[in-house]
Amino acid sequence: MVLSGMQRAVRWHPPAYDIRVEDVPIPQIVEPDDAILAGLCGSDLHIYRGHEDVHDVLVCGHEMVGEVVALGSNFHPKAAGRPPLYSTLKLGDKVVSPFTISCGECHFCRIGFTCRCVHSCLFGIPTLPGGQAQYARIPKAGGTLFSISALPISSPNNADLSQLADCSLLLLADILPTGVFAALQALQHPKLSPMLTRSAYPSSGFIPESLIVGAGSESAALQHKDRQLTLAIVGLGPVGVCAAVSLLDMLAGLESKEGINYRVVAIDPVESRRKKMEAIYTIISKKETSSSRKFSVSSIEDGKRIIGDWTDDVGCNAVLEVVGNPSALTLAYELVRPFGLISSVGVHQEPAMPFTGRELYDKNVSFDFGRCPVRAMFPTALDILLKRQDIFGDVGGEANLVEKVVGLDEAAESYELFDKGKCGKILFNPWK
Repeated sequence: MVLSGMQRAVRWHPPAYDIRVEDVPIPQIVEPDDAILAGLCGSDLHIYRGHEDVHDVLVCGHEMVGEVVALGSNFHPKAAGRPPLYSTLKLGDKVVSPFTISCGECHFCRIGFTCRCVHSCLFGIPTLPGGQAQYARIPKAGGTLFSISALPISSPNNADLSQLADCSLLLLADILPTGVFAALQALQHPKLSPMLTRSAYPSSGFIPESLIVGAGSESAALQHKDRQLTLAIVGLGPVGVCAAVSLLDMLAGLESKEGINYRVVAIDPVESRRKKMEAIYTIISKKETSSSRKFSVSSIEDGKRIIGDWTDDVGCNAVLEVVGNPSALTLAYELVRPFGLISSVGVHQEPAMPFTGRELYDKNVSFDFGRCPVRAMFPTALDILLKRQDIFGDVGGEANLVEKVVGLDEAAESYELFDKGKCGKILFNPWK
């Protein structure tokens, strides 16, 4: 398919808060690894608010799901020694694109740290137009894209993948994998291993005890209360909700298989966000049977009080910070216990942290910061997406994450509403 002419696109104009729908050229295949998509895209506030130190006009959008309408010359059935999509991807296939390029071939891609690919580049910047347009060019497409068409029709959860709505699949492009990542890097962290392995440090880690002289020889047996996991989520925007759903799913699995007891408090100062999380948890909790499980949706002050009551003022084993500002990090530090962990996936813009190295030292706090390797997280995120179609599968309901799907003509108004917290996640359909 040869593409030519002009297309409609949502463009941001510096310095901030200036969204316009304009005609721009339809993207072309530039490199043999390129693909062109036609599809759906989600809203993006970081650029809108002028937080990214960008000074040029750009096409917005970093989340994309769509249909392949053009492929570079490196895509053919006999392609060998490269990521599988170079030999299997076809015109008409439905795909999801993460918000960064990942080649699938460099060291970082091979070990799963795809967001730090040597070719990594964000969509929705001046040098790489985003997806809030009728068409988008995907560089290194064989490593970047995740093909829905290549998956078996019937999933392990007995869901028919061919029936998944684009508005549901789009969540795989960023916010659901990022929520999964925030939860996973907390639960996999060595600071939580004593609670998960029933062994005191240092024998609780992944290094064999035979390599650690005297490991566990003088440790008292862990009591039941020592194995109680207490976690907090700071921020209940779309990513925070995804983190909460993912964390609860993982913890339920640990409870079932390992007998782990847990408590989670989800904190946000905005009442509408708390109500959304409450509605979602009402659906999740319908299948609950355990009397040991606790989950609370709280304001900041109530959250502090609840954690204090739950832990005798010791604090949380881990805090998931998904906001990306100093006040959220400060709260996370206040909530976490000594030898605890802060898992931060919020996009931080401030030049300095709100605490000193000495404060971290005095509390033995570990930090995991940074961007989600979305391409590597796709399979895990897809599993949760399929499990929770009651939350992620529809639009506009009290317990649905996506609030509405609009055409590009409503872009400026939608950005303003989303920025002011007057609506939830918005998706753009450029063909509407």
